[in-house]
Amino acid sequence: MEYKEEDYLQISGLQHFKFCRRQWALIHIENQWAESWRTTDGKIMHEKAHDASSKERRGDLLVTRDMPVFSRVLGISGACDVVEFRRSEAGVPLHGQEGLYQPFPVEYKRGSPRGDTSNALQLCAQAMCLEEMLCCGIPEGALYYGEPRRRETVKLTQELRQEVRDCLAEMHALYERGYTPRVKPTKACSACSLKELCLPRLLRGGSARDYVKARLEEL
Repeated sequence: MEYKEEDYLQISGLQHFKFCRRQWALIHIENQWAESWRTTDGKIMHEKAHDASSKERRGDLLVTRDMPVFSRVLGISGACDVVEFRRSEAGVPLHGQEGLYQPFPVEYKRGSPRGDTSNALQLCAQAMCLEEMLCCGIPEGALYYGEPRRRETVKLTQELRQEVRDCLAEMHALYERGYTPRVKPTKACSACSLKELCLPRLLRGGSARDYVKARLEEL
């Protein structure tokens, strides 16, 4: 199966979806957004990384920024913050370049490493797009974190790739239905820029239907 271009989802949505399905739906289905100091800081970092006019060559290393990518199989599109092409016999040819180059995607994040796979999923999806576009294999990439100012190499395992596919299948199903799921509020809600739009405290009280049903039963 291949998706039509008008049905593509944003690669960046994978991180939102893994963090909170409701947050993803509010942003990507209902088109709601709210700025916070965290989102502003992250936006500034990505503006620097996404300078498409900035290309570097350091010996056998070619660095490109803001590279558009997509996948017809996964039904996603977006842009890689940075893709490093390293000269390698196992790589692929690049237009206007001599030799073969191995792609190595790098995703920039403003904060510090998380305890889940949300950032790795986004990086892996970018790599899977590059593999489809360039007909190659990409075994690893990297996440650069702004607070510790360091890069972490990420192995793009089969388990991680399957999690990308599973998440995207659920995301496409929700998007097609136009459905915003309810979720159980957690401590992470306090750090979410959408908490005033999501109103997680109201979700603890149950639905209006349950409230009416309970009141009728009392009568």
